[in-house]
Amino acid sequence: MRKGRILSAIVIALIAVSMEVSDVRGEPSWKVTVDANSLWVRAGESPVLRYRYDDVPFKPYVKELYTPSGLNVLLDAPHDHLHHHALMFAVAVDGVNCWEETPTAGYQRHDAFVERELRSGSLSWASFGERIHWVDAAGRRLLDEQRTINVRRTGEPKAVLLTWQSRLSAPEGKASATLSGSHYFGLGLRFIRSMDANGEFRNPDNGPGVIFRGEERLTDSNWCAYTAKAPDKVVTVAMFGHPDNPRHPTTWFTMATPFAYISGTMRLHEKPLVVPSGAPLMLRYGVALWDGRIETAEIERLYREWVSQESVLFD
Repeated sequence: MRKGRILSAIVIALIAVSMEVSDVRGEPSWKVTVDANSLWVRAGESPVLRYRYDDVPFKPYVKELYTPSGLNVLLDAPHDHLHHHALMFAVAVDGVNCWEETPTAGYQRHDAFVERELRSGSLSWASFGERIHWVDAAGRRLLDEQRTINVRRTGEPKAVLLTWQSRLSAPEGKASATLSGSHYFGLGLRFIRSMDANGEFRNPDNGPGVIFRGEERLTDSNWCAYTAKAPDKVVTVAMFGHPDNPRHPTTWFTMATPFAYISGTMRLHEKPLVVPSGAPLMLRYGVALWDGRIETAEIERLYREWVSQESVLFD
């Protein structure tokens, strides 16, 4: 366990299928349960996150993520793009495309959950770690990943805040792994249908970005937010890029029509990124969900708070 959390955290690793901790502030308790193909995080009986890890031929991903009022904002495998899996991380490795899902595509193979943790107190959360092997269509290992998902609730205005951390390394015996891909490869989020074509993208710099093609834009900034109606109420979703990520600030891919999409990228379409043996690459992103339209200043405040807290939570 990471230093400084032994007395305040409950850790059940590897074989646990259910765990719960009460919140001393009177908030609903965190619960983490695992079934045949999904890991669930709940606050009391209300779902907060559903993570699919099995019966997924190509990649584990966050299938459902809920606002504080209980609205899921993620769309999984729509008929127009079956390979869009809600909130997913995918790039090409050594020229093998791990984003699209074709007979020649690479895939991310779930190996094991390595840690699950709940914490109560002034800063409460649920988190889990996962070991993943990226392999090609023949099953040869291309890349190893240690993925950690942390989800917690914030104060007023209430938000659900997810942190996605991926530690990428070259497998043993492999000199390096090279990441590449299209301009939208990275951590991508597909919104539910009601949020398509009616929303507003924002970033702290008010930069319009560069039109890449059609409605697609690339914008460099610390964070990017999307506010839209979903389906009968307005919600705001923001994605954060950590300053320690390579090629910071994050280049955000956004589009609003014919469907809404956002992705945190590393500009791999311009220049591949090499991960040498013995020098893992760390990536860290945040996803914040609010009910209602949240002012830019409040998103910026939470972003700065997230940066300072993540340094404590994950280091």
